[in-house]
Amino acid sequence: MTWLWRICFSVLWLLPAWCASVKGSVELTDSRDPGVRRNDYKGVVVWLEPANGDPPRRIPSRRYVMEQKDKHFTPHVLAIPVGATVDFPNKDPIFHSVFSNYDGQKFDVNLYRPNTSRDVVFKRAGIVRVFCNIHPTMSAVIAVLDTPWFAVSDAAGGFEIHDVPPGNYTLHIFHERATDETLHALVRAVAVESAGPRVLPRIRISETGYIPAPHKNKWDKDYPPVIDDQPAYRPNQ
Repeated sequence: MTWLWRICFSVLWLLPAWCASVKGSVELTDSRDPGVRRNDYKGVVVWLEPANGDPPRRIPSRRYVMEQKDKHFTPHVLAIPVGATVDFPNKDPIFHSVFSNYDGQKFDVNLYRPNTSRDVVFKRAGIVRVFCNIHPTMSAVIAVLDTPWFAVSDAAGGFEIHDVPPGNYTLHIFHERATDETLHALVRAVAVESAGPRVLPRIRISETGYIPAPHKNKWDKDYPPVIDDQPAYRPNQ
C-alpha cells in the first residue's frame, strides 16, 4: 500500500519530519440537551500535548472569527493556539458588548454598534467563557491551547488532528457540559507512528453531574429581567 504523506517542519528546529493525522469520534451520553438527543455531538475540543513535556512546536499567529448574529455566537465553541487573535464582528442590527470574567483570560471590548468589530489577543492557555453584557442568553467558549495539534468535533462527533509528527502524546478533551472529573478520566496516552493515520476508538463523554448555572453580567450583577436592545443603530450616528 502506498501512503500519501505531507512533510511537516518543526518551527523550533527546522528539521523535516513525516506527519500523520489523529482522527476519531466522540459520543455524548446522559444529556438533557435537545440537540444531543438528536445525535448532535459538535463542539467537543480534542488536543494533543507531547508526553515528554517538551514544548510543542509553535505555529505562526493567525486570526480567528467568532461572529454575533441572531443573538448567537458562531461558532459556539472555538479552539485556538496561544497568541492567536479572535475577531468578534457584530452582524446583528443591534449593539453587543462581548466580555469574559470567567477562568481563562478576562477581557471586555465594551459596547459596539452593528457592522463593526472588536478583536482580542489570547496570550495564555485556558478555557475562556464568552458572554454578551446585554443579552444573557448569549454564550460561547474559546479553548486557548498551548499546542498546534487540536480539533473540534463536528455534528456527527468526528474530529481529525492534522500534521502530527511521530511520537508519544497525551490526549486531552474539553466539553462544556462535562464535569472536571469526567474530563480528567478521559485523558489518555496516544502513540503516533510513521504509518498513520492514527484512528482512535470512539470516545464516550457523559454529561452526568453537569448543572447549568446562570452567569452574571460583567459587573457581577444579575441581568435586568427585561433586556432592551436599544440604542438601535442609526446611519447618522
